[in-house]
Amino acid sequence: MERTFVMIKPDGVRRKLIGEIIGRIENRNFSIVGMKMLTPSRQLVEEHYAAHRGKDFFEPTVEFVTSGPVIAMIVEAENAITLMRTMMGATNPLEAAPGTIRSDLTVSMRENLIHGSDSPEAAATEIKLWFPELFADK
Repeated sequence: MERTFVMIKPDGVRRKLIGEIIGRIENRNFSIVGMKMLTPSRQLVEEHYAAHRGKDFFEPTVEFVTSGPVIAMIVEAENAITLMRTMMGATNPLEAAPGTIRSDLTVSMRENLIHGSDSPEAAATEIKLWFPELFADK
């Protein structure tokens, strides 16, 4: 089993798509082993996107992700990272395959509903960052 970090971004919460997105995750037989709703701090989001600091989209992305509540999840399945990223679809909804979350539910590259870790290393880092309470005694 593999774990990955998934976040429903503020546009997904604002557009009342939480149930739709979680339903797709559960229908694919993923296990949601951790979940919380929070409005992330600027510090948390800057740390999450630290690899992109200095790029032209860094500041707008930080502003967007801190603009309202998000749903942070730890999702588990065999090949969870690859399967979740396939379900999400390409970042640009114009390039996302039909049937994916981004193809079906969004029209904006900036407000693209969902984030999923892109590697086992990123998943481990992001889970520790967003769910520090799970590692407090370790």
